Amino acid sequence: MLPPEQDLVRDLAEWLPRQRWFGGKDGPIHDITIGTATDLRHGDPALHHLVLDVRQDGTTDHYQLLLGARRDLPDRLRHVEIGGPCGDRAAKARLYDAAHDPELTRVLLDALASGASAGPLRFHHADGARIRTDLASLPMTAEQSNTSLLFGDEYICKLFRRLSPGVNLDLEVNLALTRGGCAHVPAVLGWIELDPGPGARAGGGGEPVTLALLSDYLHTGVDGWSLAIASVRDWFAHTPPPGGGEWAELDASAAGGDFAAEAERLGAATAEVHRALADAFGVTVVPAGEVRAMAARMNAELTATCRAVPGLAPHAKALTEAFLDLASRAGPLPVQRVHGDYHLGQVLRTESGWTVLDFEGEPARTRSERRALAHPLRDVAGMLRSFEYAARFLITKAGSVPSESGPRLETRAHAWAARNRAAFCRGYAAGGGPDPAAHSVLIRAFEFEKAVYEVRYEAQNRPAWLAVPLKSLAHLTA
Repeated sequence: MLPPEQDLVRDLAEWLPRQRWFGGKDGPIHDITIGTATDLRHGDPALHHLVLDVRQDGTTDHYQLLLGARRDLPDRLRHVEIGGPCGDRAAKARLYDAAHDPELTRVLLDALASGASAGPLRFHHADGARIRTDLASLPMTAEQSNTSLLFGDEYICKLFRRLSPGVNLDLEVNLALTRGGCAHVPAVLGWIELDPGPGARAGGGGEPVTLALLSDYLHTGVDGWSLAIASVRDWFAHTPPPGGGEWAELDASAAGGDFAAEAERLGAATAEVHRALADAFGVTVVPAGEVRAMAARMNAELTATCRAVPGLAPHAKALTEAFLDLASRAGPLPVQRVHGDYHLGQVLRTESGWTVLDFEGEPARTRSERRALAHPLRDVAGMLRSFEYAARFLITKAGSVPSESGPRLETRAHAWAARNRAAFCRGYAAGGGPDPAAHSVLIRAFEFEKAVYEVRYEAQNRPAWLAVPLKSLAHLTA
């Protein structure tokens, strides 16, 4: 049995700000109410599903919590306890985040396998999916905005902690691609949703709100960022043969951990995903006027960012020229659904090839912005920027490389990025995507738009990383 709501709310107000996935750490919580409370398991331990309505600075966000209750809390769960034993509570139940309790998370698998309903919760399995229910879960620790549970080495279940209105983009896109037979996404096995019901719970309007997504777990996968960083580290440590001169510092293929072949295969896989997205959601053509308006928005963002980050100003002329060039050559442009936040951390290299993850789009943008159609080269530009980041990550990370080798390493970083950018674009064109070389004006504008976003983001959140986009722009605008 849950404690009185006022006691639970008091404990949650203290506990929530300490959670990695809580998005309101920069301001006080003014009020918490329990939007929905659904019993999923009775007894000891008990499992309750809560949607919390958290009000801060005049806005309300909705968070999902699996609340466990045990009379005796084992040591392995004390780090996720909510509140603590006090007074009558000590004689009744200890409350905790049940996402860390494999005995209770198995309830989710049972409900997904059977297609159950509980109160406003609906559990669905994909057509033809057979879900094992005998697997124990383990929460992953890398994520911040969501919580992912690994069930054995079979499934991964992403719990969306901060709920977005309506159907989550990751479910919408992955389910469509799974049904279309796309080999480059993990197959969707099931999902959990909150029925809108009376009062349009959790801000979903008339649509169900996605709570969780169950997919195949690619246990042999290694993320692209880790592979790229290993390649850069090998290239930085490479000693060229005597007499190689300046060219030896530019031949990134000479290192043993060359990434270019993988970059080319990733480009081809990206083109295949874009074709699958076009097949699933269609393609439309926007008129030249919308392209000019897009270029104007790029330029306006540049102006605002130069005011906020003066270090960008030396590049402003070249960036503005790129945006004006796009506007002057504007014509009808095909647009479609794209990934929206594409970088090396969003792809896995498995035994069978590259797999693309996380179609939620940039988290700072609104749902309508994240669902907006775009030219597929916008994703290509995002990956090109990611190569620039990978090339310079070790330089910015204190203690990773000798500081006195900075100028030499910047030369090598540029060489590594250039080699892998070219390989990715080559693979993308060979895989049937629009050839970046034949759309140089568009791809340049998209990449510069992304770089401006990066400059502002790093200045606000990771000042030590600000040199990464600025130094890459120094090369790209030269």
